[in-house]
Amino acid sequence: MDFRAPPAVVQAACDEAAFGNYGYAKAHQGLTDSVLQHCETLYGWKVDPNWLVWLPGMVCALNVCCRMQQGLANQAITHVPVYPPFLSAPGNFDLPCTKLPLQLEAGRFSMDFERMENTPTQPGDLFMLCHPHNPVGTAFTREELVRFSHWARERELVICSDEIHCDLLLDPGLRHIPLGNLDPQTAEHTITLMAPSKTYNLPGFGCSFAIISNADLRIRFKKAMAGIVPDPAVMGFRLAEIAYREGREWRQSLLEYLRGNRDFAMARLKNMAGLLPYSPEATYLLWIDARQLPVEHPHRFFEDNGVGLSDGADFGAPGFLRLNLGCSRSLLGQALDRMERACSGLPVG
Repeated sequence: MDFRAPPAVVQAACDEAAFGNYGYAKAHQGLTDSVLQHCETLYGWKVDPNWLVWLPGMVCALNVCCRMQQGLANQAITHVPVYPPFLSAPGNFDLPCTKLPLQLEAGRFSMDFERMENTPTQPGDLFMLCHPHNPVGTAFTREELVRFSHWARERELVICSDEIHCDLLLDPGLRHIPLGNLDPQTAEHTITLMAPSKTYNLPGFGCSFAIISNADLRIRFKKAMAGIVPDPAVMGFRLAEIAYREGREWRQSLLEYLRGNRDFAMARLKNMAGLLPYSPEATYLLWIDARQLPVEHPHRFFEDNGVGLSDGADFGAPGFLRLNLGCSRSLLGQALDRMERACSGLPVG
C-alpha cells in the first residue's frame, strides 16, 4: 500500500534505529503475547505459544511447505487464479502443480467442489489455500471452509493456508475464520500462515509466522526451514509487536478508507466498456476481467496509457488484471481517469 504505517509503528522504528542494535534476535515475550491476544480477540482462537514458528516472509513459508512434502506428496494443489508464488513454489521442489479453477457464481468466486471431488489425490499431497483469496478478494465462509476441510481430510492432505490478508475484510459483517481454528481435526492437517505486513504496511521488515498445532507437522516444517530460512530481524519483531498491540484503531480507519476506495473504483469501472470488475470482500486488491477489451495484451495496453496494473497471466488467468486499491483516493481517481480515457479511445464492437 501507499499509506504510512501506523504512527506508533513509525515511532517504534525511529526509536529502534536510534538505539542502534541491528543484529540478530529471537522473538521476545511481548511479541508473542501481542500475537496471541490478536488471535483471541479477532478470531476467538486460543493459540498455544509453542505452536508459533517465526519466519522472515510468507513466500519463503510457501516454499518451506513444498520442501517439507518433497518425497511425501505426488502434487501440490491450488486454486487459480492465485498469487504467483503459489504457482512457482511447487516447481522449486519438483512437485507437479495441479490448478483447480475457482467457480464464479453471482459475481463471487468460490470453490468448485464438484471439480475438487473429481481431482485424483494421494495421502500426503499438499493443498495450498489462499484465504482470504488474492487476487479475487473472496472471504471464504464457514460453510465453504467446512466443506473444503472434509474434502481434504478424507484424502489425508496437508494444508498450507496463507492467511496474510486475514485482517483486511472490507465488509463490516464478515469475520475471518482461521482454517486452523475450524475444528481440532482440521487443525491436525493445517499450517496457518499469518503476518502483520499487509495490514500495517510492514513487508520490508519481514516478520511472519506459522501456527502449527500438530507437533509432528511443526517438527517437519522446522526441519525443512533448517539452514535456509533466517530469523526475522530485530526491527521486524519489534514493529510486529507494536502493530498488533497498538494498531487496532488505525486498522479500522484503514478498512473504512479501503471500503470507500473499493466502492469508488467499482462504480467507475462498471462504466468502462470491455471491463468487468469483481467487488472484493477482502484485501485491498480488485480483480478485473479485461478479455472483452479489443486489445491483444490488456496489461501492456494500460501500462502504455500510464496505469501499472498486475498482469492476470502471472496469476494463471491471461486477460485479467489486478488493481491495487491501497492508495489515496485522488491517486486512484487519476488511474481510473487514465483507464477510462484509454478505453474510450478503442473501437466499439
